[in-house]
Amino acid sequence: MLHYTDQLGITITLPAIPRRIISLVPSQTELLADLGLDEEVVGITKFCIHPDRWFRKKQRVGGTKDFKADRIRALQPDLILANKEENTEEGLRELMEEFPVWVSDIRTLSEALEMIDTVSRMCGRTEEGKTLLHAINSEFQQLNTTESTRRPTVAYFIWQDPWMLAGTDTFISDMLHRCGWQNYTDQPRYPEVDPVQLQTHPPDYIFLSSEPFPFSEKHLMAAQERWPSSTILLVDGEYFSWYGSRLKNAPSYFNSLRRQC
Repeated sequence: MLHYTDQLGITITLPAIPRRIISLVPSQTELLADLGLDEEVVGITKFCIHPDRWFRKKQRVGGTKDFKADRIRALQPDLILANKEENTEEGLRELMEEFPVWVSDIRTLSEALEMIDTVSRMCGRTEEGKTLLHAINSEFQQLNTTESTRRPTVAYFIWQDPWMLAGTDTFISDMLHRCGWQNYTDQPRYPEVDPVQLQTHPPDYIFLSSEPFPFSEKHLMAAQERWPSSTILLVDGEYFSWYGSRLKNAPSYFNSLRRQC
């Protein structure tokens, strides 16, 4: 019997290395693909868009919030990968009564690396996991951040109507800090913000994320009129919020973004 403790402190027991895995988290689905678990993954969500071949061919079990328990039961998984923030507690508790469910809770890079290590070992891909972790660590060591007495402030928008920011105690905030920026808000999680506040006390930069709200060029132009004293950029939300194997390419993206600032 194999025992693994998830990031909520709950220990699950697996009789053997899992051969039928369902992922309810897009970034962790991509991780499973990069670990070479093509045959083992039998179910994903409709938001698991990477890799594309899985998105087109793998059985979908619903969304991250509204996954369908009956579809999951039909697939008879011996491991389900979930996340505290992305999945609903009630839904996960129902699944836990029938299946081993390993739940991640990630707000920092170190917690992401811990998740990658555990998932790799749990799924019988220890060496592949070590290789990936080495690559991620090496890339983040080369992240070009200049030390200064003042970090530029960034208001990172994830939604509009209402306008919502990525607050402190989030993975996005940790990524901003590692890039040498200061999160504009000191509120936790994903607070709503009054647009007038940004006019009165403007941040140095405003980032409009590509997800979960699909900000585009038209939103950038409108935002620049609304907040003329801030530099506004469209940013790829996957590099700021996906905490799986995509991390190995994040520092390169961050460096390119910093060159625009």
